[in-house]
Amino acid sequence: MKDINRIVLIVLDSVGVGFAADADEFGDLGANTVGHIADAVGLNVPNMERLGLGHLGNFKGITAVDYPEGAFGKAKEVSKGKDTTTGHWEIAGQILEQAFPTFPNGFPKEIIEEFESKTGRKTIGNKVASGTEVIMELGDAHVASGDLIVYTSADSVFQIAAHEEVVPLEDLYRYCEIAREMLDVGRVIARPFIGKSGAYQRTSGRHDYALEPADNMMSRLQAAGQDVRAVGKISDIFAGKGVTHTVSTKDNQEGIDRTLEWIKEDFQGLIFTNLVDFDMHFGHRRDVHGYKNCLEEWDARIPELLEAMREDDLLIITADHGNDPIFKGTDHTREHIPILVAGRKVDAVDIGFRQTFKDIADTIEHVLMGEEKSGSFAPEILS
Repeated sequence: MKDINRIVLIVLDSVGVGFAADADEFGDLGANTVGHIADAVGLNVPNMERLGLGHLGNFKGITAVDYPEGAFGKAKEVSKGKDTTTGHWEIAGQILEQAFPTFPNGFPKEIIEEFESKTGRKTIGNKVASGTEVIMELGDAHVASGDLIVYTSADSVFQIAAHEEVVPLEDLYRYCEIAREMLDVGRVIARPFIGKSGAYQRTSGRHDYALEPADNMMSRLQAAGQDVRAVGKISDIFAGKGVTHTVSTKDNQEGIDRTLEWIKEDFQGLIFTNLVDFDMHFGHRRDVHGYKNCLEEWDARIPELLEAMREDDLLIITADHGNDPIFKGTDHTREHIPILVAGRKVDAVDIGFRQTFKDIADTIEHVLMGEEKSGSFAPEILS
């Protein structure tokens, strides 16, 4: 097998390629993030097309090229969930037998009362809400009273929004730590904002408090003395476990820039990048035109990544779930994820339909640590 010393793993947050076999259990039968965007408004992604995207579904305007420039396949999720944490953890090798709890009707009274008692502050909200909309709705009441805005989403999250001039950041973070100790949700998220009535804006002071995962490919790579460099919200998703270097980002373009900077440095190991704009700005808001533009902007950056990579580098492009902007509601969608693999030593082959996202972790450990894994597709792409 050809020698590879570094892998760049990029998760296109929510870029699913078609509903999974068990999608009806999640209310997602018929969802198809890439397919529906292409059908509705067209999609021009020539670089992903060249890597084999067109082989993963019948996407209008995206050709299944005869001679792809990378390996390609797709994978189904085994874990019981369709959220960010569940998807990323399975990509890293941890399958969840039980879904994280969600709260479609808000948090139970006893949880809110305990939280208020421990923080010494009352709360308002306690419902499923969009983060931008909830601060517009409840921001004035929060500023007047000092009560914390608590809300959730279709994900397993406990989110706390507060104006930085009313609740200092260090206090907000402390309240999140209290909630983290209380709850078994996937993430507790600090959502600070600033501004005046009618013009509130969230800030870059967001901080995620995740449950700590089990040992996975990241912690094993770190234990073996290799770098695990996290770009975007990766470190938050994994509670910092297995991460040797981390950098936060404000958007996809900065995420790609930071990834490129690290590619140009000399180290051995993994760069693990999350590009969240697809999901956060366009999927949840059901903005099909915005999602299309975001995908095309990402696609235009792929040549830079490939050009920057060394001979012994490997690029894996994937996703963590779907978020079909044409589909009902504003939730994630239970979909298969793409796996596109590129690099100067990669054989252009079809790696087929993988039975779990975990095959990505198996492949990374096989390649970087020489440990043969049952789900590894390394022998197929690096023959």
